[in-house]
Amino acid sequence: MLYKFKSKATGNLIMLEADGDRIMQIIGKSPSAKGILEVEEMAQALQALEQATQASQQPLTQDDNEEQTIPVSLRQRSVPFMDMIRRCIKEKQPIVWGV
Repeated sequence: MLYKFKSKATGNLIMLEADGDRIMQIIGKSPSAKGILEVEEMAQALQALEQATQASQQPLTQDDNEEQTIPVSLRQRSVPFMDMIRRCIKEKQPIVWGV
């Protein structure tokens, strides 16, 4: 399943299921195929995402003898969604998915 977040204030944002589920849990929503994030919920959701991204930042360690693979961080996954929330707050538009 893919999450396709839509709003009249922004373009669509698409996330894979695992990433979308994680974002939903952080903002206090149950992962589901359909849903809505109301304007009144957005400030709290944005704050929760900011706190989660701060808490998840870890310094990378490098071993000179091994090739390092850098995973995609929560911050990288959530920044586009946080930008979408900010724009939707300004224009007072909800975010929906699965509809």
